[in-house]
Amino acid sequence: MKFCFKYMVAAILISGFLAVSAGAREEGKALPKLMDLGAHKCVPCKKMAPILEELARDYKGVFEVEFVDVWQSENRERAMQYKVRMIPTQIFFDAEGKELWRHVGFFSKMDILREWRKLGYDFKVPNGKK
Repeated sequence: MKFCFKYMVAAILISGFLAVSAGAREEGKALPKLMDLGAHKCVPCKKMAPILEELARDYKGVFEVEFVDVWQSENRERAMQYKVRMIPTQIFFDAEGKELWRHVGFFSKMDILREWRKLGYDFKVPNGKK
């Protein structure tokens, strides 16, 4: 009887651990990403900043938003990696990190969301925000 009880307790603990691990993987799942490569001193990039902040806030957990200042020395290699020729450049990635599409120049929030839809992502605004 003690033998069976020990195995039942072990099975319950293991299944609980696996459930927690699965939940952690779900929370940490890869998301599509919008990367904006620009500079803090570039005028069109400055106009993009509030749009990117709003998208990052409103769509947190839905897709990622990343800004990279390519004029900072630590980011120059990334600019070369993504073959940035003009700024701002927005690159859309799927959840696996594959580049789907890119745009050069100012890009409005509405146009960004429209492009996501064209790429097959119909993101709903979380919490009813507009």
